[in-house]
Amino acid sequence: MPMTQSSPYILVDGSSYLFRAYYVPYLQALSTQDGHPTGAITGVLNMIKSLQKEYPNGKIIVVFDAKGKTFRNDLYAEYKANRPPMPDDLRCQIEPLHNIIKAMGLPLLVIDGVEADDVIGTLAHQASTYGLETIISTGDKDMAQLVTEHVTLINTMTNTTTDVSGVIEKFGVRPDQIIDYLALIGDKVDNIPGVQKCGPKTAVKWLTEHQTLDNVIKNADQVKGKIGENLREALEQLPLSYELATIKLDVELEQDLLEITQSDPDVETLREFYSKFELKRLLAELDKADTPANNNKESAERSENTEKPEDITPEYDVIYDKDALSVWLEKIKISKLFAFDTETDSLNYMQANLVGVSFAIAPGKAAYVPVAHDYDGAPEQLSLEYVLNQLKPILESQEILKIGQNLKYDANVLQRYGIHLNGIGFDTMLESYCFNSVATRHNMDALAKTYLDYDTVHFEDIAGKGAKQLTFNQIELEKAGHYAAEDADITLRLHHKLWQSLADCPKRQKVFSEIELPLSSVLAKMERTGVLVDADLLAQQSQYIATRLDELEIKAHELAGKNFNLGSPKQLQTILFEELNIPVIKKTPKGAPSTAEEVLQELALDYPLPKLILEHRGLSKLKSTYTDKLPLMIDKDSGRVHTSYQQAVTATGRLSSTDPNLQNIPIRSEEGKKIRQAFIAPEGYKIVAIDYSQIELRIMAHLSQDPGLLSAFAEGRDIHQATAAEIFNIELDEVTSDHRRSAKAINFGLIYGMSAFGLAKQLQIPRGRAQDYMDKYFERYPGVLKYMEETRALANEQGYVETLFGRRLFLPEIKSRNGARRKAAERAAINAPMQGTAADIIKKAMIAVAQWLQENNDPRIKMTMQVHDELIFEIPEDILAETTQKLVAIMDNAVQLDVPLISEAGHGDNWQQAH
Repeated sequence: MPMTQSSPYILVDGSSYLFRAYYVPYLQALSTQDGHPTGAITGVLNMIKSLQKEYPNGKIIVVFDAKGKTFRNDLYAEYKANRPPMPDDLRCQIEPLHNIIKAMGLPLLVIDGVEADDVIGTLAHQASTYGLETIISTGDKDMAQLVTEHVTLINTMTNTTTDVSGVIEKFGVRPDQIIDYLALIGDKVDNIPGVQKCGPKTAVKWLTEHQTLDNVIKNADQVKGKIGENLREALEQLPLSYELATIKLDVELEQDLLEITQSDPDVETLREFYSKFELKRLLAELDKADTPANNNKESAERSENTEKPEDITPEYDVIYDKDALSVWLEKIKISKLFAFDTETDSLNYMQANLVGVSFAIAPGKAAYVPVAHDYDGAPEQLSLEYVLNQLKPILESQEILKIGQNLKYDANVLQRYGIHLNGIGFDTMLESYCFNSVATRHNMDALAKTYLDYDTVHFEDIAGKGAKQLTFNQIELEKAGHYAAEDADITLRLHHKLWQSLADCPKRQKVFSEIELPLSSVLAKMERTGVLVDADLLAQQSQYIATRLDELEIKAHELAGKNFNLGSPKQLQTILFEELNIPVIKKTPKGAPSTAEEVLQELALDYPLPKLILEHRGLSKLKSTYTDKLPLMIDKDSGRVHTSYQQAVTATGRLSSTDPNLQNIPIRSEEGKKIRQAFIAPEGYKIVAIDYSQIELRIMAHLSQDPGLLSAFAEGRDIHQATAAEIFNIELDEVTSDHRRSAKAINFGLIYGMSAFGLAKQLQIPRGRAQDYMDKYFERYPGVLKYMEETRALANEQGYVETLFGRRLFLPEIKSRNGARRKAAERAAINAPMQGTAADIIKKAMIAVAQWLQENNDPRIKMTMQVHDELIFEIPEDILAETTQKLVAIMDNAVQLDVPLISEAGHGDNWQQAH
């Protein structure tokens, strides 16, 4: 961005960033060990640090809204009346944030009676009169009215800048027309009236034609149609809307802009606050910058035990000749442990072509071997065939151990070239996941920042973004070589860091070594095997759904009394809550009526249109995700669909799958069943589905040691029937299917911490009756209640719970000041050990099945899918019975609990028949 001076004034809209940071999901999870939220503090400080780095000579002034009403409330009592009150867990972060900013030496302004916008507008206006350049750091669109040749907006969260031409490009009007524009369209969040139904396009059209709001008002009689009527109805209030939208430029300040100066940081106060609120990265930056602190004994001990990335000078080689490759391969053989990574031209492991490979043998010592960079002017490279022939003995060796980041992908790519990756010793993605599944995302860039405080070169940095993004073979080797070698180097460093952390937690290390790492190879084989789908049947289903969607749309328009876009939340809000006057039961963070799925589900109990919208949404998603998309995903070489199983996504340890997502196909709906019918067996085979029966209730019986549950499962009784007889006070033979269905909801709901309110809602019964059911349930199974209370208390004490096998499930919100989040964390404390243990059991079963398949040495038997508590196989018809029996036995004996594990098998020509 061109500047006419080296030291611009930077006016920071602290309130704007405070709210935006609060609603960032990964920041929301941040808190101290004692539960004080820190996400908004972290977000705003990160933004300020970014500005300091970007403008080292910039004169930063931070401005926040003051408490209480402003002059705009005097003008219009309803101003911002729709805004919900500030959440308690945000409010408690404001004072600490203010204190930290002051300790940083930055001027902080909070002026009563006006908003931060007005203070910023006044300072920007003063700067302009002095001929000084100003940057306003904000995410607020209203600030566009302040933009001039000397005033520029920057949105640090999106890394975008807006100058005069940027305002025109973004809004369609000039900066001097922004107030007119805002007055016309109004603002529902701030409750500025505007002209009803006047959107941005209409406002731009009017201002393009008439230039100013005054001229629009003068020519209101010329505007035809309903929008003209709306304009004329709004004429009296438009001057008020204009005044409300206008940022003041003359706020009385104690100091003139030139008198406001920065001071030196108060390092000791900052250290105190950073320590109190556990802002570790900022504390580390402070220690690094503070030379005396770095020289004390504690820092000396830390530097001896931890090798920091900044202390390592990377030595990266790009290998172009055979001699250099030979030298590196000898180093690898001697080291017996190295980090390995492939670079390809696609994320699709079934189609990805190798472009090069990289390896590292020590921190900072890495190399990249390019084999297929083919851009104009690319240097001559070793042939792919030669490099793979040299690497094959090493890659297939069990003795030379490999470290990787998501090695499952690399193994699948190498399999295309006839190389079976053996000796997989460590995977940093899985090490991080087993250490703490919720601390960070588990991609390499995030791990490097979290555990090494190291900023890697991101792929987008060298390849670009969007439609013009280059594939790796098109990237110049000067950039590609460093990027690829860094991948291997950082993977090695991450392993050293994470493995030591896991070594300090033997149970979590065991989860890695005995479950996640061996499972990775099992999943890789399943992915390559893929599944057969009937494309013609899916096409028929897609056509049926399309017809049904048209019918639903026509019916929705009839119910609404007008045509509207069923996929538009904004139009749906208007139809439901303004025109049909359906009560608003929940609002979005910005104060608009919510049309989220759970809201529509509740409304659907009483109103036909929300019910119809839900059906339309569900069918649209099935069509776009499955019936339309699956045929396009059939691999041209294998003739099958190949999903990717994600091991490091869910907090509890359950697998997820992508491209396609096999976990989300509805089980009970007719449309979901039809999609399952399209997953077919090859000729001469049957699909076999083996599902654990009531596994989470069995886990609860084992964990709680409740006598009633233990005896019911030991004797093979129907647990839902037994619960129904107890709760409804009837004999076993009197239990109906409705009784059993209610008991099933109670059994599963209560062990997940469901409240009486939640149970009443699910069963559609009065809350008092739901409470009575709960009381009777816990009278019947007192061990369950005791286990839940003890687990909840333990989670509050230590901040985590564990599965039966030692997988640790952290609960960062367990001490949140936000009651809803705290309650959700407490429910998760009950839920997670069972979900996590169930995940561990099915994973152990998959490993055991894979081992038997290898020993049995019959390649015809294929494990093709894992969905929740179910494994799906393709089995030849001539060995169907005995193979199914053996697989059921393996799953039943995957682990030993105090109650028997029972798996149930079915078979058919397709997945649905196998259920």
